[in-house]
Amino acid sequence: MADKVQHCGLIAVVGAPNAGKSTLVNALVGQKVAIVSPKAQTTRVRLMGIAIEGETQIILLDTPGIFAPRRRLDRAMVAAAWGGAQDADLIALVIDAKTGFSTRIEEMLDTLKSRREPKILILNKVDVTPKEELLTLTARLSERLDFEEIFMVSATTGDGVADLKSALAARMPEGPWHFPEEQVSDATDRMLAAEVTREQLYHQLHAELPYASAVETEKYEERKDGSVAIHQQILVGRPTQRAIVLGKGGARIREIGAAAREELSQLLGRKVHLFLHVKVKPDWEEDRGLYREIGLDWVE
Repeated sequence: MADKVQHCGLIAVVGAPNAGKSTLVNALVGQKVAIVSPKAQTTRVRLMGIAIEGETQIILLDTPGIFAPRRRLDRAMVAAAWGGAQDADLIALVIDAKTGFSTRIEEMLDTLKSRREPKILILNKVDVTPKEELLTLTARLSERLDFEEIFMVSATTGDGVADLKSALAARMPEGPWHFPEEQVSDATDRMLAAEVTREQLYHQLHAELPYASAVETEKYEERKDGSVAIHQQILVGRPTQRAIVLGKGGARIREIGAAAREELSQLLGRKVHLFLHVKVKPDWEEDRGLYREIGLDWVE
């Protein structure tokens, strides 16, 4: 019997912050690979999710939400987003249907016009968007850019995700798989550990602590008993922010650590010893080493 023909391709997932890109990538892969937070702009690195559909491997580049960059970190994130789209077989523009049309989306459409790659439109959050608004938005976006296909999904409920996955698979070129079948992401365990802790910071402190924080995995140590010891530094800009992260009598950081430890144990499939330390470093955004650690290029 002849071997089945394999297909493999790269899809750059782009969109404004909070359009639901990370949730969509997680839904397509079938498990968690990207940080998901109610706070916009949480994806900092180009985490790839790897989805399998039959004999097809779909490599999803989950890019940082494209927005008007002000700080160096923001500029590095936007550079990563557009850089990620460069070698793609397909660009998938994800739009939050509930939020609708905006200047930011208009700017993105203008940038995408000059891209040679085939483009598809994915309208997300359709479960919470009135039908009339959905139709008006679709017409408006189609006028601005010639999308090859348009999909309506809810990444949260899973509505339309299976059909989308099949359609994406059908567009992937013939070729050998780039990753082993069981691999779901190219993020190193070190990087994943930092992302999980950072997500807990957002979940528990998103009102009090803005984006003035980073998580660095200083030490990742495999132990003889099969467990792993992870030492991380949470970097903040001011002493007041350090106090917020620590909480009264260290209660908050213990909660963050416990939740991150539990999730990491599940993701890594082993016991995790997690040690968190909060450090005040006013100029952490100017640290080139940190950019390397979280997978971003330094931008002037």
